[in-house]
Amino acid sequence: MSTGSLTFNGPFEAGMRAVAILAAAFPREIDIQRLTAFDYLLVHTELLGGPEDLHPETPISTPATQVRRGIVLDGLHLMMTRDLVARSACKGGIVYQAGEMAETFLDSLQSPYSTELKTRAEWLVRHLAPYNDDEFDRLMRRFFDQWVMEFQNVEQSLGGAV
Repeated sequence: MSTGSLTFNGPFEAGMRAVAILAAAFPREIDIQRLTAFDYLLVHTELLGGPEDLHPETPISTPATQVRRGIVLDGLHLMMTRDLVARSACKGGIVYQAGEMAETFLDSLQSPYSTELKTRAEWLVRHLAPYNDDEFDRLMRRFFDQWVMEFQNVEQSLGGAV
């Protein structure tokens, strides 16, 4: 895989998105499943009727959950080494929270992209705050159904059988 294909999807970038999400959600703790979904939705806020997407659209916008989860985990581990993310265990499993240095770090970022990332993270957390686990799962299932149909359409256009 070339370095260019990881521009927005390497561990560092996923870690930056996780820090922005966790800081916006602080003091709330978030598990890896929801954090992985938030990572995808953060750059695709238009799906939720929110601000313009942070990243350009790709031919297949599926979140590739298993791949994304691994990258998000790698990003979380990277950010934990700098006290930007804290990890703890609770009754439901392992959860993540903004670390001691998260807010200071985010405040130091001034690029237009960083500003937009923080703004969208705050919007996303605020928008999804009323969703309980069941409602959030239904929302993500609806997107998953759309992604399956989208993948099938792309596969058909490429001459594959469905």
